[in-house]
Amino acid sequence: MIEGNVSANGVPSSLYPFGAVSVGEAPERDDALVSAIVGAVELTGAHTGSVFLLSGDHRSLVVAASCGSPPSLLSGWRRIPVNGGLPVAEAYRSGRMVHLAGAEETMRRFPQLSVALPYPFGSASVPVRAGERTFGTMAVVWTARPDGTGLSRAQRRKLRSAADRLGATLAGLRARGALGEYDERTAPVVVPLPSAPVIRVGLFDWNLGTGALTADDELCAIFGMPPREFDGRAATLAAMIEPADLPGFRSAARAAVQERHVLAHCLRIRDGRGGHHAVELWGRVPESSDDPQASAHLVGAVLGSGSHMAAVAAIEQLADGFFALSPDGRLAYANHSMENLLGVRQDELLGRRPWDVLPWLADPVYEDRYRAALVSQQPVSFLVRRPPATWLVFSLHPGAQGMTGWAAPVRQPVPADTGPGAALAEGRPPVSWSPPPAAPRVGSLYRVLTLGSALTEAVTAHEVFEAVAEQLLPAFGGQKLAIAVVEEGRLRLLDQRGYSKRFLARFEGTPLHARLPVTDALTSGAPLFVESREELLETYPGIMVSQSNSWAFLPLIASNRPVGVCLLGFNDVHRFPDEERGVLTALGGLIAQALERARLYDAEFALARGLQNALLPHRLPTLPGLGVTGRYLPGTRGMDIGGDWYDVIPTGDEVALIVGDVEGHNVAAAAAMGQLRSAVRAFATAGHRPSDVVANTNRLHMDLDPALLASCCYARLHPRSGVVRIVRAGHVPPLLRLPDGQAEILDVPGGPLLGIDTAAHFPESELHLVPGSVLALYTDGLIERRDSDIDSDIDRLRASLARMGGGRLEDLADALLRNARRSADRADDIALLLTEYAPPPQTAT
Repeated sequence: MIEGNVSANGVPSSLYPFGAVSVGEAPERDDALVSAIVGAVELTGAHTGSVFLLSGDHRSLVVAASCGSPPSLLSGWRRIPVNGGLPVAEAYRSGRMVHLAGAEETMRRFPQLSVALPYPFGSASVPVRAGERTFGTMAVVWTARPDGTGLSRAQRRKLRSAADRLGATLAGLRARGALGEYDERTAPVVVPLPSAPVIRVGLFDWNLGTGALTADDELCAIFGMPPREFDGRAATLAAMIEPADLPGFRSAARAAVQERHVLAHCLRIRDGRGGHHAVELWGRVPESSDDPQASAHLVGAVLGSGSHMAAVAAIEQLADGFFALSPDGRLAYANHSMENLLGVRQDELLGRRPWDVLPWLADPVYEDRYRAALVSQQPVSFLVRRPPATWLVFSLHPGAQGMTGWAAPVRQPVPADTGPGAALAEGRPPVSWSPPPAAPRVGSLYRVLTLGSALTEAVTAHEVFEAVAEQLLPAFGGQKLAIAVVEEGRLRLLDQRGYSKRFLARFEGTPLHARLPVTDALTSGAPLFVESREELLETYPGIMVSQSNSWAFLPLIASNRPVGVCLLGFNDVHRFPDEERGVLTALGGLIAQALERARLYDAEFALARGLQNALLPHRLPTLPGLGVTGRYLPGTRGMDIGGDWYDVIPTGDEVALIVGDVEGHNVAAAAAMGQLRSAVRAFATAGHRPSDVVANTNRLHMDLDPALLASCCYARLHPRSGVVRIVRAGHVPPLLRLPDGQAEILDVPGGPLLGIDTAAHFPESELHLVPGSVLALYTDGLIERRDSDIDSDIDRLRASLARMGGGRLEDLADALLRNARRSADRADDIALLLTEYAPPPQTAT
């Protein structure tokens, strides 16, 4: 009986791990994780399964347990941002299973994952939760099926049930305080796929003096005897040994007892059908001075490997090379022919990855073939040139416990080639080609793809920072981030997360020649990785240190010009392996390019916004008998500026009302808008008829060789009579709200867009307004929707004008723009001009 403390699941705590439980360990949690993921793999027929748990900072999903996945494959996917684009993160966020039947569906829904893992496989990710709490995600991967189907409904239901059971267990552990925290410092539990043992082991205790022999059931099975039929006599088992082997065995046993050394002997066991199989017998004399009969005892084991020993002997005699790789790619076995083919001794190969030992296998294309076989669980073959001119064909055959393979020389002539890609695609070896340096692992490639994708969507410099913070911190386990940009030879803080503003304020305006890690990294162009405070203080004595314990200083260089520096901080000591350093260096280049582009955009945006603000009226004139109000709302895409404008121009006894729209959302659109606004003002104040104002503006626009087209609606209103004359140039029709609350669309005739035809004709329509009427001029950005036609959009605005009117004109304008202001995806900008005809009673007609 084992004495000591016992955990809640009945397992002695002395077994975690082979001793006392260390601080921070959670053995019951690990047991639950192992049981759940092994069960999920078996239920679904998958070859790989993993459980991801939410990190303590709630920003990442961290691998907690894995079945069938080698540690080398897990390293790149150790942390997955909760807001990332992987199925695991999607399942966590949505609370629903993400089921991807095969490569086609994976490419369609998660293209970045397909680029990083371009192999045929299916996967399913399901949230691990209990009640309202989600602990993480469980994911399984299986070999893609020829018919393109994924898990059956029954398998999906079982997978959900397994995840729910795990969630309930974790919730119970959390309630008892036994769940523990999970972060990047917690090593994942990695278990192999269950498999039948290759070697059978039977135990015995043999009294040489009396011939009594105690044997377990497995030993009886190796000898082909039911355990209940064994009578406990050594002679009974000896009768089943090949007679020719007995004398030598007895002699070896006596020598082992007399000389007190380990007995190792091979025997042949007869199978009762005229054949036999070989076993190995290992034994020793127990050391016990208290027992006078101890010298007459042998205790040990019989190892029965069936036909495996014969298979190994046969493989050793073959001319081709045969080998076995462990799940993480390390060479577990190689026959002598393989040793000769590679030209390397076995002791230099065993326990190491071939591409780490052999330079001519170091090209990432060959390691990728191994990875393809591992992920897809399908055989893969490829050709390799062993210098100086020997070509070898390799064939990999994946399995649950790793991979077996064979290699042989290519004896037929090898055709000439200009590069590796076409040759490998055609199944022939490339000739003249030097392999590039080693590439990052697939998980690292995914980091680059994900951040690159996020940065392409970032427009402003602050959006670049937000994208970096959302991707970089959870992916590498950092807690603090700051980006500073170079302005006039000094560093200026762009934004930060996790640092105190007081701490960073001391470095604001630091000159680039200062002796600091941020400036040294930037001026040298080389990233600086500091893994401890001691290391930082040794290099930079007296430097002010934050609460971090490790740092990565990434120079941001674009077009050979310093753009800024990115500072990544870690609360705990963080080690930067070579691969992680390489990935962070690559990401620094991506950040620099995006930041440089964003800063150019910010500068152009500031210029364009200033230009637009200068051109739009800051204050509308106060006119007797009229109430006017205008609104401009930029789009949320592009530069948030455009060519929409409105204007109110007094012209003697009348007032001109204008709303226009130049296509585009950039500086050119704003500049064209300024030209047209100035032209309309000039022609309107000169006293031209409305139709002539628009026609003259069109001709001037054509004379300026316009690259952009424009539309406008021009109205001339006489406040005393209420007469309004309207001209449209390719513009949406105006709306009129009557005093009784009804609203109508003014279907007045119009001419073409401005900038198409110099001789274009623009008809003029005349209407009479009654007191209390509201005339609405607007641009199409206010009404356009993706899922409806323009006529329906205009009618919807008409109904809104009728429903919302009746109060203050300012309130009506705000109400009409309320929905547009709430939209975060507004493609077009909006201009709105409302005019209320409200003459004094004595002047009304």
